[in-house]
Amino acid sequence: MDEQHRAVTVPFLDLKRASHELDEELRVAVSRVVRSGRYVLGAEVETFEEAFASYVGTRHCVSVGNGLDALTLSLEAMGIGGGDEVIVPANTYIATWLAVTRTGAVPVAVEPDPASYNIGPRAAEAAISPRTAGILPVHLYGQPADMTAICELAQRHGLAVLEDAAQAHGARWEGRRAGSFGRAAAWSFYPTKNLGALGDAGAVTTDDDDLAERLRALRNYGSRVKYRHDMRGANSRLDEIQAAVLTVKLSVLDEWNSRRCRIAGLYDTALSGTDVDLPVVAAHAEPAWHIYAVRSVRRDALQAHLSMRGIETQVHYPIAPYQQGAYRDGGYVGGPFPISDMLHNQFLSLPIGPQVTEDEVEQVRAAILEFRGSGTPGASEDSVHAGDSTTSSG
Repeated sequence: MDEQHRAVTVPFLDLKRASHELDEELRVAVSRVVRSGRYVLGAEVETFEEAFASYVGTRHCVSVGNGLDALTLSLEAMGIGGGDEVIVPANTYIATWLAVTRTGAVPVAVEPDPASYNIGPRAAEAAISPRTAGILPVHLYGQPADMTAICELAQRHGLAVLEDAAQAHGARWEGRRAGSFGRAAAWSFYPTKNLGALGDAGAVTTDDDDLAERLRALRNYGSRVKYRHDMRGANSRLDEIQAAVLTVKLSVLDEWNSRRCRIAGLYDTALSGTDVDLPVVAAHAEPAWHIYAVRSVRRDALQAHLSMRGIETQVHYPIAPYQQGAYRDGGYVGGPFPISDMLHNQFLSLPIGPQVTEDEVEQVRAAILEFRGSGTPGASEDSVHAGDSTTSSG
């Protein structure tokens, strides 16, 4: 076999393994929905919303069609729109920015803390202007942002906080679940997430009764009563099959997150002393380990080497929002972004799913050690591997 096309021996994320583990439970759940004859906004959605709200620790969960809608509808429900500014991380998946611009507001991008890679209160405070309406922190890679400091900052300045928790299912900050700090939190249940559906799905968690009521109308054509539309809403409803699937997967989320944490610990030990920089966990953080991202100045060459050894990796994310064609003409505030540029050029995500085995971790370790001793020249940072885009969808 051509060494450049060697068969995959360590997949980045094997969704087939995950589904096989829950095969019988998923079959029962889907069959129950099919037999019910109710497929939209029925009992399965209500059951999941109640269960997920309880899990996160909020009064409400309002399910929607996907993670981007969760962000966008939350901002709309908060009354954020044209003429407003929203502080966002410079280094994030583009959905965070798109949600802001879809409302007519302007993203104000700030650099991350170079240790946690998350937005920090100092950078956020420096970006506040008279037009600032909110702060949108992202719990990047499942590492919770410093929500205590961010919420205190927002309270001092009268700003709304919307958590982008799309990668943080089960993560905690100071013992409290991510998604329970801000006025609301937006979630994605894209199949590759820690809590993933079998298609697109999303939700918003909140303790704000009025906001939850408004969100329920916005997701359903702006309607509270059938055929009466009080606002310009959207069609963004979690379907019954996905709700039933998510209820099954929620029951094993903590167990699967524990496996991810164990794999992260194995990487920490196995890769200590190599020439890759390992993730740093803040003192008050309990990550969900959605992504285990290492940093290397020879990232592209390292990724190519691992690929030749049958190890799949991804880059989260190869192109920052401010470098995308969608924002070529501006439409945001901030820059330059030297820290974000460095991170986007050096991050490499290793396999971290709950079905990863110790043997697979050992294969990764051995390949990285081999790369260090090979003297492989660094790759040009102009040539960035995009990886499988399905792993970075919102």
